[in-house]
Amino acid sequence: MDQSNRYADLSMQEADLIKGQDHILVAYTMNPVAGYGYLEVAAHIAAESSTGTNVEVCTTDDFTKNLDAMVYEIDEAAGTMKVAYPFDLFDRNGLDGKTMMVSFLTLVIGNNQGMGDVANLQMVDFWVPETKLHLYDGPAVDISNLWRMLGRSPVDGGYIAGTIIKPKLGLRPEPFAHAAYQFWLGGDFIKNDEPQGNQVFCPMKQVIPKLVDSMRRAQDETGEAKLFSANITADDHHEMCYRADYILETFGPDAPQVAFLVDGYVGGPGMVTTARRNYASQYLHYHRAGHGAITSPSANRGYTAFVLAKMSRLMGASGIHVGTMGFGKMEGGSDDRNIAYMIEQDEAQGPVFFQKWLGMKPTTPIISGGMNALRLPGFFENLGHGNVINTSGGGAYGHIDSPAAGAKSLSQAYDCWKSGTDPIEYAKEHNEFARAFESFPGDADKIYPDWREKLGVHK
Repeated sequence: MDQSNRYADLSMQEADLIKGQDHILVAYTMNPVAGYGYLEVAAHIAAESSTGTNVEVCTTDDFTKNLDAMVYEIDEAAGTMKVAYPFDLFDRNGLDGKTMMVSFLTLVIGNNQGMGDVANLQMVDFWVPETKLHLYDGPAVDISNLWRMLGRSPVDGGYIAGTIIKPKLGLRPEPFAHAAYQFWLGGDFIKNDEPQGNQVFCPMKQVIPKLVDSMRRAQDETGEAKLFSANITADDHHEMCYRADYILETFGPDAPQVAFLVDGYVGGPGMVTTARRNYASQYLHYHRAGHGAITSPSANRGYTAFVLAKMSRLMGASGIHVGTMGFGKMEGGSDDRNIAYMIEQDEAQGPVFFQKWLGMKPTTPIISGGMNALRLPGFFENLGHGNVINTSGGGAYGHIDSPAAGAKSLSQAYDCWKSGTDPIEYAKEHNEFARAFESFPGDADKIYPDWREKLGVHK
């Protein structure tokens, strides 16, 4: 059934929709199945995403039609379409009147992903009316909280050198805690990896007390505060809160230095919101494990990594993994910096829409996946700043001298870039950074092909 007469109006102007502040605007890439018209399928998507059915029904009235999602722009040659969703379509909390991200996703990528006339459909950007931003939680705390705990300025406090305990699974409590201690002697931030939690070989109630001891010993020896991101991911709200409460109780006076990590893609918005609302004092660390199933550049359904990150700010994530923008082992390219800009700046241009945040706290880009000290200067140059958390597993534990030396090499890489010094010249005066060249010779040969001669390394 062609529903374009009802669910499409190409005379609608985007500027008017933005001025009206009554719609969420969504941009998609879309291709119909052969034999179907582009506008016909676009209208079918809007119908299925809002009030439509596959037949005319007697229960539709004039009020219902005011809630129709409307296709307002298509470019068949480019395979793109835009839909305006009336804000009142989206479910609201009974407790506080706020809106739900699960409702947003249910409509904008719900049943329309499985329709027989759609060959592919992917959300690439969306815009939220500025007058509706107060209906989203947004982050409770941001990176400035971490900078303060580290004794830095809460404005432009710079790079936070972090790691992931390696191997990601398989360590018993004692070696796990010792590995943390070794890194904390030189670095700032340690996170559980996304599958670490309460395995039988490393029970939470055995490893957490040992981690507390490691943190305190490292703080005593260095005179510096240390940070830990604890994974509280679970299927059940009560289990999440059980883990979080135990962790805070065990860390005691150091509890403010604990972030809570949630696997927000596989767990969904409900998991993120549970952490955000029950533990608003803690830094909320969104790990996006599994997202590549739909956000990979090779995918043509679902939504993009940009959309995932933008949603995380609305949900209240203090930080989210954003990949390495082509400088590490994960998929992505240098232009992925628009992901970072959208979540950390107060207004930014997305792939399609310009979003203003009106003072909503920023979400920190967390950089992880194959990074080491040699790759960081180029990463910072591409991004344009270093106000990020970087969790380098192999980049720390693969350092030729020690995890502490690896941690120091990461911070030195930031200092090298910020000072504008040539990395090889910088290495001559900074041993941990210099030894990173010998620790990661493959990267050194690729990025700094004359490093051996200039640093006097002949092996």
